[in-house]
Amino acid sequence: MKHDTILVLDFGSQYTQLIARRVRELDIYSEIVPFNTSLEKIKEIGPKGIILSGSPASIYDKKPPLPDMRIFDLGLPILGICYGMQVIAKKFGGKVEKSDHREYGFTELKIQSKEMLLDRLFKEEIVWMSHGDKLVKKPEGFKTIAVTDSSDYAVIANPEKRVWAIQFHPEVVHTKNGKMILENFSVDICKAKQNWTPESYIKTTVEDIKNRVGSERVLCGVSGGVDSTVAAVLISKAVGDRLTCVFVDNGLLRMDEDRKVMEMFKKMGIKVTLIRAAEEFLRRLKKVTDPEKKRKIIGNYFIEVFEKHTKKLKKKLGRFEFLAQGTLYPDLIESVSVKGPSAMIKSHHNVGGLPEKMEMKLIEPLRLLFKDEVREIGKKLGIAQDILWRQPFPGPGLAVRILGDITKERTTILKKADSIIVEEIKKAGLYYKIWQSFGVLLPVKTVGVMGDLRTYENVVALRAVDSKDGMTAEWVKLPYEVLNVISSRVINEVKGVNRVVYDISNKPPATIEWE
Repeated sequence: MKHDTILVLDFGSQYTQLIARRVRELDIYSEIVPFNTSLEKIKEIGPKGIILSGSPASIYDKKPPLPDMRIFDLGLPILGICYGMQVIAKKFGGKVEKSDHREYGFTELKIQSKEMLLDRLFKEEIVWMSHGDKLVKKPEGFKTIAVTDSSDYAVIANPEKRVWAIQFHPEVVHTKNGKMILENFSVDICKAKQNWTPESYIKTTVEDIKNRVGSERVLCGVSGGVDSTVAAVLISKAVGDRLTCVFVDNGLLRMDEDRKVMEMFKKMGIKVTLIRAAEEFLRRLKKVTDPEKKRKIIGNYFIEVFEKHTKKLKKKLGRFEFLAQGTLYPDLIESVSVKGPSAMIKSHHNVGGLPEKMEMKLIEPLRLLFKDEVREIGKKLGIAQDILWRQPFPGPGLAVRILGDITKERTTILKKADSIIVEEIKKAGLYYKIWQSFGVLLPVKTVGVMGDLRTYENVVALRAVDSKDGMTAEWVKLPYEVLNVISSRVINEVKGVNRVVYDISNKPPATIEWE
């Protein structure tokens, strides 16, 4: 099935991913590409409309990030958000200046005309501003359709040229009816079909895998998490018994995870081979403290293990041409830095850890999806809810939750502490209500007293966040009773820990994981 596309040009905004996510919530496919994507590539994608994202840059910088301005000659509807408004101003003769004061936070938007972009909104709306520049001269041919107390041109429009621009961010939840603005643009203005659904994705993806794989075999790494499980089931629908699943115990899994994963796949009727490689992973990680190096080491050795095991399987089953992964869209977005203002946050195990030369070709059936979309697809595939709603676990496992040196002793400490945290969160009935809850072993020791003895032992940080798609997250206000039980149990039951702290940082500015 052909999906209509709303293309988002990324100028480096922290909210770019949210734009695409909000459009997808309308059952419309949205794709993010670098701001300097060629006109030929944009034509090849064939979008129904284009959204220009925000940016930390300013249009009056010496070398501001600019798209190929010929996009305005394509006749496509274009919506500029924040910095995107500045790009439109530059193209059509408007003027942008540094504001006397940075406007950040809630602002009241006063709508003067509800036509098209602002249809169905109230005359006064609460929106979220985040900018230090503002439009001081309207581009020729544009009209003002909304203002704020600090901006005479909060929303401008030129319907004849099919161009709209807004100063605030409709993609964030703080803009109460921001999704309606994006719906007005995507559905009413761009006329995009709302057919980006789990059913259509399953059908299209299964057919694509069948066509690509042909009669070859696929090797799929599974972890027991939502992503790899859904990926395995999708691929199984396409290639049947030509799929071979492998589960690697790298020594960095949660407590008893190897046994639980094998039992889970057995119940689902999917055959999985368990490879025990914990000692070798830990040996290679000895004295490695840099998180990026950890990811690269784990990713590279992960493939080595796969290829070594594949040689054994090859004698029995034949050659494997494809390697499958549960890579998600946010993994790609956060791992690949575009040329310009966007910065790589971190490389992901599924993306940045692969060697440049591989014998097998990659299949990533979830690479276009956000986490909640994966769960919806899993639901349609008949996967049990307790599997679909397992909290996310990083590809490198506890390696990025053990800050500093990774040893068997430190791994054991965190496994036990994390097990207690998850157990108590479940007892409190909170596990399936929040995005993630886990422990982090810090590279510091603190003084404590146990009995009459002085101790100098490890610190465990508790992290609990709520999120919809992992792109933004808020720390969870866990009940004091739950925090008290977790702290008491970890300190009393986990040898080597004498202090528990609680992380109360949101994303942004922090990330969900500590490394």
